[in-house]
Amino acid sequence: MIRTATPDDLASITEIYRDAVLNGTASYELEPPSLEEMQGRFEALRASGYPFLVATDDDGTVLGYAYAGPFRARPAYRFIVEDSIYISPEAKGRGLGTALMRELIGEVRGLGFRQFVAVIGDGTPDSPSVRLHEKLGFRHTGKLEGSGYKHGRWLDTTFMQLEMNGGANHLPDPDSWPEKALKDG
Repeated sequence: MIRTATPDDLASITEIYRDAVLNGTASYELEPPSLEEMQGRFEALRASGYPFLVATDDDGTVLGYAYAGPFRARPAYRFIVEDSIYISPEAKGRGLGTALMRELIGEVRGLGFRQFVAVIGDGTPDSPSVRLHEKLGFRHTGKLEGSGYKHGRWLDTTFMQLEMNGGANHLPDPDSWPEKALKDG
């Protein structure tokens, strides 16, 4: 099941991210953030209106999560969002990433965003994250070589992008969430 994340999910989300920080290269953080730090990040995203989803099994155990957040803070970037997605080690390879991202893409599209960007740490061509984003229509738009150093090696960062809602081919929709957030902000 995929649903909107709640504060009750944060302990599980924190554990999933902890594993990614300690054992993976998708995140360039070197020390896992505390539950309190993760609560602050969650609250900031939700207060700003960004979608934050979890995938659960039949008994409600959180197996993965995905969210959209601002790509950059400057107001001209208001039509582009960045995704983040993490799956628990025991749930990888079961299609949860695809299901979470499809739902997240739908939510982001519904809010009126024009560009969805993936900033993929250790974005080698055979990376599961790169393959997932390719499958969902994201195109490669760049790479920062040797941009991170973790687990004793240099890592490249891959940028991928999905255009939606007419992309840069149409003027902004004044009724879209990004435009309303700018006016209300």
